[in-house]
Amino acid sequence: MSAPSGGVRHLYVHLPFCASRCGYCDFVTVVGRRGQHHAYVGALLAELAAEREVLAPQLESVFLGGGTPTFTEPAQLERLLRAMPPAVELTVEANPETVTPQLAELLRDCGVNRVSVGAQSFRGRLLEVLERGAGPDDVRRAVYALRDANIDNISLDLIYGIPGQSASDLEADLSEALALEPEHLSCYELEAKPGTRFAHAWGAELARQAEAMEDYFERVVARLTGSGYRWYETANFCRAGAEGRDLRARHNLAYWLGRDYLGLGIGAVSTIENRRWRNAPRLGRYLESLAAGRAPERDVEPLDGDVRARERVMLGLRLDEPLPVRGLRSALDAEGLARAEQLGLAVDDGQTLALTRRGRFLGGGVTAEIVA
Repeated sequence: MSAPSGGVRHLYVHLPFCASRCGYCDFVTVVGRRGQHHAYVGALLAELAAEREVLAPQLESVFLGGGTPTFTEPAQLERLLRAMPPAVELTVEANPETVTPQLAELLRDCGVNRVSVGAQSFRGRLLEVLERGAGPDDVRRAVYALRDANIDNISLDLIYGIPGQSASDLEADLSEALALEPEHLSCYELEAKPGTRFAHAWGAELARQAEAMEDYFERVVARLTGSGYRWYETANFCRAGAEGRDLRARHNLAYWLGRDYLGLGIGAVSTIENRRWRNAPRLGRYLESLAAGRAPERDVEPLDGDVRARERVMLGLRLDEPLPVRGLRSALDAEGLARAEQLGLAVDDGQTLALTRRGRFLGGGVTAEIVA
């Protein structure tokens, strides 16, 4: 397809390989398959070459997600990273147990300047519930290795609402995370996605403790903002005023701001102008297609202006900056917005729309009322 004016400035690359599959995970993942890492990276590079014309010469962000990108065989990970287009922000997701001093140096030498580490919790018994392969010491060792390699933009993922997690467990997790002084923290409420092992084993327990989650969310926000972090998106926090650096995740910010992006790899999604497509999640078919010089199998969805406007509002209201509403009024439910304003959950000044602090805590429920 032809490139939009100036080219797409955000690239997502999916590396599906993992050592094991966590029970709560519903991402496109493949366990093991080390013998296919070389072929898969070759297919990614072929897909990149075929789509290169849609990308700008200089990108704002490249994000390697998974799966566990750092589980990918090191020589193949290096091969992939060295072929990436130049970008201001190059992020790699990592599971703590995969991060060694050697891997950290490889990432640095290949231009990676941001690493997102999946800590999830620092309580051993909760990590067992999540079926995580890493322990608390693995998280610390990973962060120390990345720091020793002079990587100065580290994000930690935490999960709250884990079955058996108490409020004091959550406070301890936040303390442990803050002690590592990450530049960024992502804190997600655990969801039992339908069809996962976790939903079968723990669905009833998660439903039982659902009422406590609003309190947990408020604890997360209070603790992190009180520690100097900016609550810039519903589940994301960055260190504020850090030597003038903007430490928000550039790649994810592109999604929330409605920017175009290209996705490569199995299950990867792209949204460019008036089309969205998703690569089929089947590894074998993906490898066959790219080896034969064909585009991977894709589900394509046309996007009209109304759909993009609604998405712009839904995603934009997750941020802490007011959303400019010029051209978006058709996506708003006037009565729902009026109710939200009367309840002190939203503020519409005619030019911009924003949720109040209380509205941000209620999040998706408020947005659903506002969006037409």
